[in-house]
Amino acid sequence: MSTSTPTGTRNAGASTQNGRGPVGRADHAGGGGSHRVSARKAFFREFLRNPTGMAAVAPSSRGLAKRMLEGLDFGTMSSVIEFGPGTGVFTEQIERSIPRGWLEIEGGKGKVVTIDLNPRMVEIVRANHPRLTVREGSAADVEAIARREGIEPGTVDAVISGLGFASFPPELITSVLEATHRVLKPGGVFRTFTYHVSFVKSQAYQFRSEARRVFGGFQSSRVVWLNVPPAFVYTCRKA
Repeated sequence: MSTSTPTGTRNAGASTQNGRGPVGRADHAGGGGSHRVSARKAFFREFLRNPTGMAAVAPSSRGLAKRMLEGLDFGTMSSVIEFGPGTGVFTEQIERSIPRGWLEIEGGKGKVVTIDLNPRMVEIVRANHPRLTVREGSAADVEAIARREGIEPGTVDAVISGLGFASFPPELITSVLEATHRVLKPGGVFRTFTYHVSFVKSQAYQFRSEARRVFGGFQSSRVVWLNVPPAFVYTCRKA
């Protein structure tokens, strides 16, 4: 759970090449293992540097990461995009779920592109997951980023999001959801999560309202109580 929310003028254009705003940073941090220590430290340094721009400080649990990918069969997919990997807890679960030989670089047909606004988080995820494609940028620009990676909008199988939608202004929520809908193929899945304590926030209501408008509805998972804070997962599917 963790990184940036769209707070303040500096964040509005930070780390973007096109000035589109603070979309792409994560609402979670990586967890577990000595090889993740540097990532955790970097995450907390980001929090100390800009606490008002962070959506949370506690790392996401493995349980939440597993719930985010529950029921997804990578063997039947050809492209997956991740928004806001932070230090890579969801990224790690994605990589664990990839069948051997699935990736294009290993002779398969599959491609994973993960997008984050924070250049330090991009550096960490790229170093920890060299098999995957990691790009600095805005989730609102997912179509352009996908094209640059050889993925046509309208063909993506799944988008996995660690973004803190409950901290975004309404226009940003709309922009990201509409771009996500356009990039997915018919039947494609969009997964994101929110904290239990954020459910009543006005931005959380805006997200649910826009998800219904853009995707025609969503499904909500059971609460992952062992996450800190407790969280649940939203699943949207493109008709």
